[in-house]
Amino acid sequence: MTKSVLFVCMGNICRSPAAEAVMKRFAEEFRVDVEVDSAGTHGYHVGERADQRMRTAAEARGYELTSLARQVTKEDLKPGRFDLVLAMDNENYQGLLQLAGKPVDHVRIFSDYLDDNWPNDVPDPYYGEADGFANVLDMLEEGCPVILQTLVGKELFDEGF
Repeated sequence: MTKSVLFVCMGNICRSPAAEAVMKRFAEEFRVDVEVDSAGTHGYHVGERADQRMRTAAEARGYELTSLARQVTKEDLKPGRFDLVLAMDNENYQGLLQLAGKPVDHVRIFSDYLDDNWPNDVPDPYYGEADGFANVLDMLEEGCPVILQTLVGKELFDEGF
């Protein structure tokens, strides 16, 4: 059975398209059938490619960011559309809950899948320096395997993949 995850940040040009690419890579590596998408809570960049700085940082690690920005919809948040909807930070999480109009258990924060050594929010690198994009990728590479294992519901890493 195909599982699905939607990553959400503010504009869908930095954190969430990077998360989409990282998760796709892990799903392919572990041969797990997962639908992966990304969106933004705001429509600032609809139809645009990911920020060039994030594309450059991702390409340096072998990821290709190919998605075009889109804005999250109320339909995206309905139970059954995605198994998990993951906000990159608390501000976007609150925006998702507001859009949903009711509590939804499958809408969570990305950092729920990171240990306590990481910040609660995946920081928005848009107004920062290049190392901010690398830091985001570090967080995504740490959390995405845990998310994948959660979606699949079994130990992926002990099966000799």
